[in-house]
Amino acid sequence: MESDRGADDPADDPADDRAGNEQMERWNGPTGNAWVEAQDMLDALFAPLEELLVDAFSAGQGGRVLDVGCGTGGTTVAVARRLGPGGRCVGVDISEPMLEAARARAERAGVRASFIRADAQDHDFEPGAFDAVVSRFGVMFFPDPVRAFGNLRRAAKEDAVLRFVVWRGLAENPFMTTAERAAAPLMPNLPKRVPDAPGQFALADADRVRRLLEESGWAGVGIRPVDAACVMPETELAPYFSRFGPVGIALRETDATTRARVVESVRGAFEPFVHDAQVRFTAACWQIDARAAG
Repeated sequence: MESDRGADDPADDPADDRAGNEQMERWNGPTGNAWVEAQDMLDALFAPLEELLVDAFSAGQGGRVLDVGCGTGGTTVAVARRLGPGGRCVGVDISEPMLEAARARAERAGVRASFIRADAQDHDFEPGAFDAVVSRFGVMFFPDPVRAFGNLRRAAKEDAVLRFVVWRGLAENPFMTTAERAAAPLMPNLPKRVPDAPGQFALADADRVRRLLEESGWAGVGIRPVDAACVMPETELAPYFSRFGPVGIALRETDATTRARVVESVRGAFEPFVHDAQVRFTAACWQIDARAAG
């Protein structure tokens, strides 16, 4: 689809293109494959947050819902099941490996769900096609959030519901940064977290989130903190931190000796979260609600 934006339009910023390409490569490569391999564990881990999105709908209410950054389709299928036979949930994601898993999951579940491989920031959705837009950890990666949320607003009907869950700040989520803090002495080139940059904590600033949504055509923004109790088997801990996050990415290019040292050091740093055969931590998130402005 050709664009009529001028050359000086900020949407044409080459930095945005580079960030978008990096996300595309990452989620269609090892990171996307890792999520597919670990989908059962991750679905169980973040089930409390999935419930927050499903609870936005009444059983059997029907309608058409868009799930942004749907990944392997856990939330898409759960929402479709809640909507009932008169509804449909459409998942959109840039990762083909994850979408393949999502399509298979929806087929097994026998629900009315479909999937689009696309960047939700720019995809040409049918205008006013959706009664609601939801996302679990799928909207933090946009190079241009106003442009992205504006595109989602155009895809939504007037007064449509928006609900998504994102992480709060670094300080409130020590579990999420334990691996990189423990690995830093052995891996000095780990990338630094950049506030507001596309990534896990891009929407941690509630005031910024409110401003982004209002600038992109959403109104009645409500932001409330959610502290979700997350649990995984202790046996999944090392596979988890060695596949995901900055340490997981860096370990793919690390020699076997360094890898073994890093895994041992990082595993020890997680000991405060280990309780017998379980790992327990609190996911400090925002639940953000809004409606499509007229």
